Amino acid sequence: MDWTDVQITVPAKDIDTAAAIAQMAVPYGIYIEDYSDLMEEAPKIAHIDLIDEALMAKDRNNAIIHIYISPEQSPTEAIAYLSARLDQEPVPYTVDTSAVKEEEWATAWKDYYHPTKIGKRLVVCPTWEDYAPGEGELVMRLDPGMAFGTGTHHTTRLCAGMLEEAVTPGCRLLDMGTGSGILSIAALLLGAKEAVGVDIDPVAVRTAGENAALNGFGPDRFTPVCGELVHDRHLAEKLGSGFDLIAANIVADVIIALAPTFPRHLKPGGMVVCSGIILPRKEEVIAALDAQGLTVLQVEEQDGWCAIRGRL
Repeated sequence: MDWTDVQITVPAKDIDTAAAIAQMAVPYGIYIEDYSDLMEEAPKIAHIDLIDEALMAKDRNNAIIHIYISPEQSPTEAIAYLSARLDQEPVPYTVDTSAVKEEEWATAWKDYYHPTKIGKRLVVCPTWEDYAPGEGELVMRLDPGMAFGTGTHHTTRLCAGMLEEAVTPGCRLLDMGTGSGILSIAALLLGAKEAVGVDIDPVAVRTAGENAALNGFGPDRFTPVCGELVHDRHLAEKLGSGFDLIAANIVADVIIALAPTFPRHLKPGGMVVCSGIILPRKEEVIAALDAQGLTVLQVEEQDGWCAIRGRL
């Protein structure tokens, strides 16, 4: 069956804001066409005369965000959400839709996914690639499938770098918005005793469990959970308060909404690592953490994104 490709066209200057909103509409990632810096970046990798004419003709004033809606879901809800949020910002936009075959969506991205170092020690390697680790490197095998999280995005790298500092031997991690399970697996490789990965999307939950197993972490080390942590009191009570560390690589709005749950799940002195935050929202997230009694220990920024580490 065909998936729906929802294409949101926005001014290139608004792409960070629009992309953050789009990432909240679907759990398995987005694809962005942004050629605004083509004339500046292209000469760094090729002579300008060698660049394809079709690429040079691309619109450099606007960017296109693609999100993909599964055959079982209606795109109407996602489009309504996107429209409301973009109107609220406000960001000018147009929306178009087209059909895309599932096999194309499921496999085309593999051509662009290769072993990637995401911290000082952590390396993400797709299951179909070979990689010989260097001294001290920790390699995770990953098949993200249709779940977001391949390790290539700045937000994941920022978060993984902070986990390398925050994970202690034998600690317990709660991974909010686990996606492909990449941060849970990273924590386990770094010495965590146990990780619990929570996501609202059942595809992500299944994929995270499969990826954990690929890396030798069974149900005794990694527990994938499908659920919503803000309003589901039963799930919150089930998870309890015994976590040393929380990872939340989502977006600013969701982190702010989740912030009141952090003290509920952390041990005294426990830490939170948040990422997926565009720089204009940094102070809002810091304020949300401060309101819950968390002390900010570290803020890292990269290419318009930031990650924040705080202690309860």
